[in-house]
Amino acid sequence: MIFRIAPREEWERSRQDGAYRADTLETEGFIHCSTHEQLVWVANMFFRGQRGLVLLCIDPSRLRVEVRYEDTEGGEQFPHIYGPLHVEAVVRVLEFEPGEDGEFELPEGVP
Repeated sequence: MIFRIAPREEWERSRQDGAYRADTLETEGFIHCSTHEQLVWVANMFFRGQRGLVLLCIDPSRLRVEVRYEDTEGGEQFPHIYGPLHVEAVVRVLEFEPGEDGEFELPEGVP
């Protein structure tokens, strides 16, 4: 499973278009998470306190584009998706809201 944190409005627009796109998608790819630990870390590092988010649960076998697992400075690998993320690859969408303290925890229902 690959996870992507997205603003709800952006996801809704993408569902209507049939694919999720980002400005840097073709050149840098999406940075996604592939473990529960990565997901919580990324949420708290980059989205702390932000509301109106959803968590996209992506089945890599349904992707039509290239996925590269790329190393970080700490040696951990994060998946990058190069090309549009077609909505058929998203198998579950979960509400992803921080707690009262602004911190995220793994939401119920995450595969």
